[in-house]
Amino acid sequence: MLIDRSVQGAHHAGSDQPENGTSGRCPWAEDCHTRFVPFPDEPFASQVRVLPYQDRWAEEGAALVERLRRLFPGAAAVDHIGSTSIPGMPAKDCIDAMVRVPSLQAFNSDALLAEGFRERPEEWNHEETLGATTYPKRVFAPPLGGRSVNIHIRERGSPTARYALLFRDYLRADAVSRRAWGQFKVRLAETASDIYSYGQIKSTVYPLVMTLAQRWADETGWGP
Repeated sequence: MLIDRSVQGAHHAGSDQPENGTSGRCPWAEDCHTRFVPFPDEPFASQVRVLPYQDRWAEEGAALVERLRRLFPGAAAVDHIGSTSIPGMPAKDCIDAMVRVPSLQAFNSDALLAEGFRERPEEWNHEETLGATTYPKRVFAPPLGGRSVNIHIRERGSPTARYALLFRDYLRADAVSRRAWGQFKVRLAETASDIYSYGQIKSTVYPLVMTLAQRWADETGWGP
């Protein structure tokens, strides 16, 4: 989820990255998180499991990035993001990738849909908030029964795309923060009853991590 203020963020299915938040409560009935997050065939539909870092994640992330580059040759960039993109980081076994496009309004999802990918319908998977501003986005789940992935579509140059890359690069660079964030996620997964609760709690901590990340960016001259 992506939150930079006190957001009641419903973590989108499977993701271990801060770029999918919500600016409000779930718009459906109280059981909406069991109906819509995630799709029923996805592994985390019934249980939240955070695994030790798996070496295969880097290779799988690279393969997904190459696949998306072939599907969207006009994309500004495609990146492996989220916790599976951070060596040494415990994570849910779900690969996150981000496609940066010139315009979300002009984005055509036909190539993804033709390969069986499914657009996530939740409100927080269509918009996300940083500060007082809401930005559009789109998120796609894997084909039915496919390997767990989230494909995030964001506009090139958007603050939310920057946020996702900064989260990744900061935790790649800072061993102390990486270890603390990983331990927090492992403990949280042991107590959270479902993916919705897991994401709600994580969303309250992201601003603390990102404050440190921005300080690191300022000190090192980092840029996306």
